[in-house]
Amino acid sequence: MGRCRAPSKDEIMYTRIIVAVDSSHASNRALDEAIKIAKGAHATLRIIHVLDDLSLFIATNPYAGYYTGELIENLKQEGVKILDQARTRATAAELPVETVLYDDLGLPVEERIVMAARDWPADLIVMGTHGRRGVTRAMLGSSAEAVLRTSPVPVLLVRTP
Repeated sequence: MGRCRAPSKDEIMYTRIIVAVDSSHASNRALDEAIKIAKGAHATLRIIHVLDDLSLFIATNPYAGYYTGELIENLKQEGVKILDQARTRATAAELPVETVLYDDLGLPVEERIVMAARDWPADLIVMGTHGRRGVTRAMLGSSAEAVLRTSPVPVLLVRTP
């Protein structure tokens, strides 16, 4: 039987990994997987959070009582908290980590994630997915599915049971 060995640095495929987080159970599981992969590959982890128009739309209903500017600021602050929590988890694993908050509303989440992967440039995108099917998926859409279809780099989808 052959001996197992650790891959050499030249054999490691992923050196720059993007993981998209939003504080959901699915994105937390994706972060855990990204940390494991980055740790094993000695890769840099870029953790991103994207503010999206859907969040703004849901929150700006007539009963919310927010001015749009105040709401956007609150969403940004929440995004910073999400990124800080994710950074803490990644640095506890002794990984080189960067965080980026994308707040350019008007661009769909999936487009922003793919652009971020191109611009950095990433070797791998890691995302959580809820695994919705049928009418639920059709009504809500799937950012993960859209990223998978359009990404120039491999995408790892971590499904939440």
